[in-house]
Amino acid sequence: MKPGIHPDYHPVVFKDTASGEAFLTRSTITSEHTIEWTDGNTYPLVNVEVSAYSHPFWTGTARVMDTAGQVEKFHRRYGRRTR
Repeated sequence: MKPGIHPDYHPVVFKDTASGEAFLTRSTITSEHTIEWTDGNTYPLVNVEVSAYSHPFWTGTARVMDTAGQVEKFHRRYGRRTR
């Protein structure tokens, strides 16, 4: 890899605005907002609308579609196809 062309990775706190949860990780993103973390250091703060703390897939609140019921409803409405 060429030296000097890659962005600088630094510690950043991402805060989920839906759940209020925050986590510290490394990123290339910058922010004007800062937050004092539990270790006493101040880090850039990036607010996100959805993360693993609030996304329905990760929280287990995702709705499962009844695809079998939809197929049966289609067959009742339009009849079964004959070959």
